[in-house]
Amino acid sequence: MRVRSYAKINWSLRITGKRSDGFHDLETLFQSVSLHDELTFERASRLALTCTDPSISTGESNLVVRAARALGVAPVAIHLDKRIPAGGGLGGGSSNAAATLLALDQMFGLGTPRDRLLAIALSLGSDVPFFLLGGTAYGTGRGEVLTPLPTPAGIALLLLLPEERVATAEAFRAIRSYSPPIGVDRYRAMLAGDFLAHCGDLVNDFEEPVFARMPKLRELKERLYAENAAWAGMSGSGSTVVGAFRSVRERDAAADRFGDVRVERASVGTSSL
Repeated sequence: MRVRSYAKINWSLRITGKRSDGFHDLETLFQSVSLHDELTFERASRLALTCTDPSISTGESNLVVRAARALGVAPVAIHLDKRIPAGGGLGGGSSNAAATLLALDQMFGLGTPRDRLLAIALSLGSDVPFFLLGGTAYGTGRGEVLTPLPTPAGIALLLLLPEERVATAEAFRAIRSYSPPIGVDRYRAMLAGDFLAHCGDLVNDFEEPVFARMPKLRELKERLYAENAAWAGMSGSGSTVVGAFRSVRERDAAADRFGDVRVERASVGTSSL
């Protein structure tokens, strides 16, 4: 069985407080995008993972392996063809884990109840439940309390993927203040109209501390606006910086002027895995 595992961006990410369990509360607007990895699953004598990216561990700590273990299926050989960069704020590892849960559930005909899949997903990571859903979703709590929302149409994306990497735990430790949530109804209203006209509400609280440590990322965001992006921002805790354009033509013209950084052209609208 071969499946795609889609990346995500965060249109907005507000850190709203610190929880008693040590995690942070947040409010975010998730969006799955067309950039994807591919996973291949075959029955085997033992569980094993291989990957095209040699920098990624294929041992027991990998979320794909952990997802397969958690589902408790017969052994499979899994191959991961990696295009989503690790540590870039695009949720690649979380997406891979969710794709593994869904693929193996189907491959072995388990019919696992949705609540059980969501519980397993959350045990693997805060972003994993979103990737069981895909599309556009409002997230609160640790990001696992999800409300599906309409996907904005006609938006072309340019993903800038610098070599710098941001450790999520360090990014959270750098947060010094919290933002009030604006609520799901506000996001729903934005999506019902000209979504890209609401850039003032599409903020990422990680940007200030991360940009202070990595000024190149701030420069990339500023360059996207200079290249006519309607919106630009960092995804997750970084380091990917995303530009949203009103046309593919504008996006492609901008892409040609970012020869100093890896770029990926992408689109929104990818639904569930």
